[in-house]
Amino acid sequence: MQSCQSPRCTTEPKIIYLALGRACYGFDVKTTAKMAATNKISADIPDWTREAPQQFWDPGRKLLQAIRRYQKSRVNGGIVSKILCRWFFLQHRFWTVVSGADIPLTCQIGGGLLIPHPNGIVIHPDAKIGVNCLIFQQVTVGKARNCSDAPQIGGHVDIGAGAKILGPVQIGAHSRIGANAVVTRNVEEDSSVVAYASAIGEPKALSETAC
Repeated sequence: MQSCQSPRCTTEPKIIYLALGRACYGFDVKTTAKMAATNKISADIPDWTREAPQQFWDPGRKLLQAIRRYQKSRVNGGIVSKILCRWFFLQHRFWTVVSGADIPLTCQIGGGLLIPHPNGIVIHPDAKIGVNCLIFQQVTVGKARNCSDAPQIGGHVDIGAGAKILGPVQIGAHSRIGANAVVTRNVEEDSSVVAYASAIGEPKALSETAC
């Protein structure tokens, strides 16, 4: 059996999917469709399809969905919105327990965030994260000791598993933070940060250089 290759057959399902996403998230269909066609990840325009749940049991995306809907209902105001806020609050609590992530309802996160393995992710409510970022498990984005400011992360930043971004640092767009890296200084755009490799030597040598 040959599949249909006409432009209508190849584009219609994507348009329907994006239209359904707009009803849930309120994103612009034309803009997102254009980004999908060019296959480029923007640091300025959110790709909301990245957050759309792929199935019922999708803890990371369901957690983000509850956060987005809570924030939207809170902005709308009114009695109905207050009731919805309570419902989305309960959803947030449920998916927080299931996913093991600590992402507050008042977070400042741009659209298009991907958290494929949300377990252990901790994001401070004062931290700002740009659009289309990718965050893996066990990542901490928070304040440093004796510091009142939280990190500001640009758009399309990939953060590897176990990385820690602490203090009033700014991470430039299109940057990549390696697994287990500890970032306490600013990172320029389109840069890569990796963790220091552990030194391996003989037990005697290590004991002599120990502090």
